[in-house]
Amino acid sequence: MSSVWGERIKLTIFGESRGEAIGIVIDGLPAGETVDIGQCQAELARRAPGHDELSSARKELDIARIISGLHNGMTTGAPLCAIIENIDADSEAQQPAIARPNHADYTAFIKYKGYADMRGGGHFSGRLTAPLVFAGSVARQILARRGVEISAAAIRIGNAESEQDTKNEILAAKANGDSVGGIVEVIAAGVPAGLGAPFFSSMESVLAGLFFSIPAVKGVEFGGGFALTQMCGSQANDQMCVEGGNIRFLSNNSGGIQGGITNGAPITARVAFKPTPSIAIEQMSVDLSTMQNATISTSGRNDPCVVLRAVPVVEACMAIGILDKWEH
Repeated sequence: MSSVWGERIKLTIFGESRGEAIGIVIDGLPAGETVDIGQCQAELARRAPGHDELSSARKELDIARIISGLHNGMTTGAPLCAIIENIDADSEAQQPAIARPNHADYTAFIKYKGYADMRGGGHFSGRLTAPLVFAGSVARQILARRGVEISAAAIRIGNAESEQDTKNEILAAKANGDSVGGIVEVIAAGVPAGLGAPFFSSMESVLAGLFFSIPAVKGVEFGGGFALTQMCGSQANDQMCVEGGNIRFLSNNSGGIQGGITNGAPITARVAFKPTPSIAIEQMSVDLSTMQNATISTSGRNDPCVVLRAVPVVEACMAIGILDKWEH
């Protein structure tokens, strides 16, 4: 499995949803950087399940235990390794024989010849985003000291138009044994001009690769995104001027990136999440053990909507991508 990522900052993610633990190794961090573990825990708590009726009932404390790379609260230059134990893993859960539609069960079965641990989604599970959030918190702390601030929010869930509509839509889907998707918007302000490079290290391709590594993500756009296809160049172009000796843009349709390189304006992106594939409504599928048609209804501790818990994951991916390309 391809579980290693990065150029300057290298991540190795490990573990399975129903295994003993999940975790991450972060290599390439500069020595002497302060890491506030309390802040990391606060970020993990934002992503953790079991807080309310809008998320999975699985109860996980998501406490990161540091194995190496940190001494007296400072990075040592050695790989930083963190492990998060699975305390509510339901380890007796069986390997799924009937493939869940839109899940990784079938494709994992083909690629790994039936050997992949797919209990609760295994290594494909959204559970593996917890280590990403830990790494993202470390990256955000380093970037914050360099003037970069990152924030994200769920800007749409299903067809909801308000916060109350959002809650009602998720609860209605849950009551019907169904699920809904949505969109997370993320903004990174204070990013200097000059990060990234054409062609294959463009800032968009680096960040998009990270966003698409989040389970359930099916779309990414930067700046004006797909709306740019309905504009003329005179509308889409970000006109420029000099103000106080600095170049300023009169709009940000490019999302802070031009030619694959940051231009100093805020990086803006929107990330689209599909509805959770594990639902209680009966659907047609295939029994992979017999290669016979079958039906499946997935009951259990599944999120009716992953979007709200995905907000800190999207922020984490933005931070990791920027830090990997940092040149100052």
